[in-house]
Amino acid sequence: MFKNLLPIGTIVLLKGGIRKLMITGIKVASTENQDRVYDYIGVLYPEGFMGEQGNFMFNHSEINDVIYMGYTNPERDDFINFLEEQSDK
Repeated sequence: MFKNLLPIGTIVLLKGGIRKLMITGIKVASTENQDRVYDYIGVLYPEGFMGEQGNFMFNHSEINDVIYMGYTNPERDDFINFLEEQSDK
């Protein structure tokens, strides 16, 4: 479930999209509905964070193309394993 999530810093193009997004977070709850959790939150690339209105929440299934894969290391692996363990509880 969590092991397929792309790392932070990954740059993607969504289906039907014309602008690239950079992933800045994973498994983020909607501010309007805390029960609605998205796989990712991202910002326009190359602009980056430009205020709350510039955050885009989306799911893995909405990604058309991975332009650049973000950084991963053992710390990220530990975090993903932690998320997996918490979801099993």
